[in-house]
Amino acid sequence: MADQPFNDFVPAEMRKFAEQSVQQAKKAFDDLMTATQKAVSTFEGHASSAQATALELQRKVVGYSERNVGASLEFAQKLLQAKAPEEVMKLHADYVKAQMQALGEQARDIAQHAAKAATPPGRG
Repeated sequence: MADQPFNDFVPAEMRKFAEQSVQQAKKAFDDLMTATQKAVSTFEGHASSAQATALELQRKVVGYSERNVGASLEFAQKLLQAKAPEEVMKLHADYVKAQMQALGEQARDIAQHAAKAATPPGRG
């Protein structure tokens, strides 16, 4: 049993269903991001200069959200291809480490942008 591949513990039908689910989630997310970007672009066309900073912040948040969901979907796909429990644990540790770093950087960037937006013109 110790020599048995990790994949043998997951029935082929279940693995196939999980892979299809990940692909469907990816497509749905891509469609959502496309629609969101179109909506933001349309809104930008009607925005005044006073709204430009808020729109830039909105674009950052949408971009970060897109990257974070993409990383989660990529992680799920890698998990489906894992061959051993040790590989699953390493994938999870690497994912958590990368996400924590990314989220920290994103939070700092958004906080800096928000502080800049809150600064009255002529003072920043």
